[in-house]
Amino acid sequence: MVTEKRDYYVVLEVERSAGADDIKRAYRQMARKFHPDVNGGDKDAEDRFKEVAEAYEVLSDDSKRQTYDRFGHQTPGGGAGAEGFNGFGDIFDIFFNGAGGQGQARTGPQRGADLRYDLEMTLEEAYRGVSKTIEFPRVESCETCSGSGAAPGTKVETCTACKGMGQVRMAQNTFFGTMQKVVPCARCSGRGRIIPTPCATCAGAGRVERERQLPVAIPAGVDTGMQMPLRGEGEAGALGGPSGDLYLFFHVREEPRFERHGRDLRTTIPISFTQAALGDEIVVPALGGEKGEITVPEGTQTGATFRLRGMGMPDVRNTALKGDLHVAVRVDVPTRLTEEEKKALRSFAALRGEKTTQEQHKGFFGRVKDAVLGHDEVG
Repeated sequence: MVTEKRDYYVVLEVERSAGADDIKRAYRQMARKFHPDVNGGDKDAEDRFKEVAEAYEVLSDDSKRQTYDRFGHQTPGGGAGAEGFNGFGDIFDIFFNGAGGQGQARTGPQRGADLRYDLEMTLEEAYRGVSKTIEFPRVESCETCSGSGAAPGTKVETCTACKGMGQVRMAQNTFFGTMQKVVPCARCSGRGRIIPTPCATCAGAGRVERERQLPVAIPAGVDTGMQMPLRGEGEAGALGGPSGDLYLFFHVREEPRFERHGRDLRTTIPISFTQAALGDEIVVPALGGEKGEITVPEGTQTGATFRLRGMGMPDVRNTALKGDLHVAVRVDVPTRLTEEEKKALRSFAALRGEKTTQEQHKGFFGRVKDAVLGHDEVG
């Protein structure tokens, strides 16, 4: 009697619109729940585990998922999903002993997954270099069982069904005749070993998820978009495999005072009308508490730019090399002048042969008022 196959989305208990991360998360949860090692060889749990694995294999592959969404378990050209002849994929599995993917056993050590961490920092921190402690979740080797998956005092046994190979050979009838196919061992799920008494902490997986705190020394000069690998700080490997790597991706926040262009910085400082006209020595604050000095010549106009060499950002590969700080000046026009200041400016304008609009429109009575009050006539 052939049992009708259940909808793969129902098997994984996800919506048909579920994304790849949701499908992967659901598979991991259910695989842990129904794993044969955890359920002591229970036949129903083993069947559910196979069903979950089959559903994940299809829904985690974009091409297979599109075909399944369109045709269901009945693939084009006949055949009943994963149980019968399933198109060209099965042909490759048959002739190449499962090298097409499903027949590959995973008995050896497996490297852990790489991780990414996005680190935000200020421009000042990027200039100086800084030490930070980051916190992130990752899968680590279980301390209770030292990663073996077996409860303390017990040990892992070699699977008798596949004799530790993690795969078995089975016959399959096709229109070419009877063919031999190598598939993962159902008894040990392709691991080649059995855990009679799983570790209570990790449920036999040998790994657990924990929050990891890691001190990191960030070199001076980093910029947004740069990344730094931390070898061996990714997820723990399976079956004694090496750990993956952690990649730091840097995001340097914008600084209102400075505009960054690679190693060079640009800033704008205000100067007074008097400084612009007569010239002056101006102290310019820079990053890291440093200060530079520029010489503003007489008659400097708004937008004039000066360069302070070596006061920009350090090179991340050689911090002895630094960019430049480009300083643009902005001439500030004074506001809310006193009568005395206005008088001085009018005298200045008169010396230059300039006449203000205010003086041009001053009438007879205005000039009489100035004479009576003792104001000098300008213009």
